[in-house]
Amino acid sequence: MASELRMSSAGFKIIINYKFIMMNKIVFIPKFLMALFPLLLIGMGACQKEFPKNIDSADEVVLKSVKIVNAGAAGNQVLEGVINEVDKTVSFPRLDIMTNFNDIKFQAEMSAGAKLDKESYQFVFEEGAATKTQVIKVVNNKRFREYLVTLRLLIPVFGADFGKPLIYDNTNNELGNPVYPTFKSLLTRGTGFDGQFVLIVTRDPMGSHLLKVPDLRENKINPIPLNLTNVAGGTLVVNVGAQVNGHTYIANLSGSAASPFRIYHWTDPTTAPDVTQFNIGSIAGAGVRHGDNMSANLDANGNGYFYFGDNAVSKILRLKVTNYTTIGEPTVLTNAPLSTFLMSFNKVGNTDDYIYTGYEAPIRVANESAAISYSLSSTAVPVRGSDARIIQFNEERYLLMTTAARGGSDPVVLYIYDITKGANTVEALTLFDQRADKSPIFQYSLLGPVNTAPGTQTGWYITKDTNGKDDKLTIYAASADAGFVIIDFPKKTLAD
Repeated sequence: MASELRMSSAGFKIIINYKFIMMNKIVFIPKFLMALFPLLLIGMGACQKEFPKNIDSADEVVLKSVKIVNAGAAGNQVLEGVINEVDKTVSFPRLDIMTNFNDIKFQAEMSAGAKLDKESYQFVFEEGAATKTQVIKVVNNKRFREYLVTLRLLIPVFGADFGKPLIYDNTNNELGNPVYPTFKSLLTRGTGFDGQFVLIVTRDPMGSHLLKVPDLRENKINPIPLNLTNVAGGTLVVNVGAQVNGHTYIANLSGSAASPFRIYHWTDPTTAPDVTQFNIGSIAGAGVRHGDNMSANLDANGNGYFYFGDNAVSKILRLKVTNYTTIGEPTVLTNAPLSTFLMSFNKVGNTDDYIYTGYEAPIRVANESAAISYSLSSTAVPVRGSDARIIQFNEERYLLMTTAARGGSDPVVLYIYDITKGANTVEALTLFDQRADKSPIFQYSLLGPVNTAPGTQTGWYITKDTNGKDDKLTIYAASADAGFVIIDFPKKTLAD
């Protein structure tokens, strides 16, 4: 006995022939056909279903152009919007923060017969937000189309853009140039930076010299030798230095009270330096061995102080500087514990505050006589942080430091932290210490290595624009046997 099953659906036909074989009244049907039956039946039902068809209509809902007509404090600014028809979005130039955002009025060109769903719109910005996006509708009878409209506030931005560094590297970091050649065997322990020159204080055969920062930005190495006439004496003839507003200073290392402590000063690298010498033995309580560290704090007129902590970390020798040239009036101050023989003592702008630390000490605030008024917790930033400074740039405040590779696996890393909040230095550091997240806003590795005398320096310089406003922040860092790096950061700008 034979039979035929026919199934048809839109666009195709399935015909299955099969036989019923009757044997002892038992019907045998192949198993694979039994399995196909449910699927075939479902497929027939699905394929026969018809979908809705598009209905033509003259009621178009296309937004052709749009303007805000009441922007600004006076409500009379007109801003043209940019429409992205693919994404159905509209963006505008940034709006004055004095705009009445509770009553934004649009003037739009749309399809014939279409209109906006409201006469005006309210844009409510969440606290701290600079953008707000919401939907507006183009309506034409029963049809409508939605557009996402984004408004952005024209708010000032401050500080440096740490996401756009220009790095001029002469360190062990493989991303830059090879490490500067004098940074070996601890022959270079001191450097200086004033934005125009880098000072290299070295016992390498190259001799102490200057490098022009513009040359370094072009990866050019053109040493300017210092005239070393009369540079002699001490346990080490040269060891540390400072570069301040075009003035160059180098100090020797005095090994004992009987050893002369000498400071050299150049205004012209080609001429012999001025020499100031101190007999440490004649300064009561001054301690011994000065010149492992040097902190220069001079104003634009060359007035201020030099600070030298002694090697025993018991005393600080403060020297008064007048008009860049006169160095005298030695004063002995008490050194604080943990300052280390590579301490630093750096003035904060035009305030009376100094940032006082060493590679085992927390960041501390002190006055010119080393009286401490505040100490940051020892875990707030890496305790190896050295030559810490506070910088004011474009209405923001930063803490700068570079870690010293004293032992173990200590890295040499430049760190910058945002400490803008706070009315003064102590409040700023207090608020920073209370923050849960104390992550740096920028860091850069000089890669070390660990050594027994990791003299470490930082520096900074601000370039002004034609209106005298902060335009570029330049950061400097160096460490013994690690090399030095210069990094430029532009000021923040609004992205349109």
